[in-house]
Amino acid sequence: MIEESLAVATARGIPVIVDPKYRNFFAYRGATIFKPNRRELESALGATMDVEHPETLPALVQRLGVANLLLTLGERGMVLVGAKGETVRVPTTAREVYDVVGAGDTVTAYLAVMLAAGATVAEAAVIANFAAGVEVGKLGAATVSGAEVLSAYDEVAARG
Repeated sequence: MIEESLAVATARGIPVIVDPKYRNFFAYRGATIFKPNRRELESALGATMDVEHPETLPALVQRLGVANLLLTLGERGMVLVGAKGETVRVPTTAREVYDVVGAGDTVTAYLAVMLAAGATVAEAAVIANFAAGVEVGKLGAATVSGAEVLSAYDEVAARG
């Protein structure tokens, strides 16, 4: 089902965002954005990743066969790696962290919405990061409105 869904989406030019789980971790060739967290990635690879030196990640993008890897790093933000090896660090924007439940789902949802709205992958990652920063400031899995994301952006921009 995964391969067929990816093929149909690709044929129609529909971006595919994947939040992989261990069982099918390597089954998403062709995905637009592959978004594991560090723990999921290390578990699937059976090794720890040195994210301080993200030059090791482009080879992983090639191995996965995806267009982009967006590795979420909790309080350390995210790192986005493209198929050509370009790397973008996205620092965290969270003010206070009460509960991380739902943060990954929030990132995935905002990535999809932003790509559907015409954003680049890097722009989508930045906005998704702001959304995650808002979500972790709430208790439990919570919704994050566009207005909340804009407010978080304005707050960070005002700090300079």
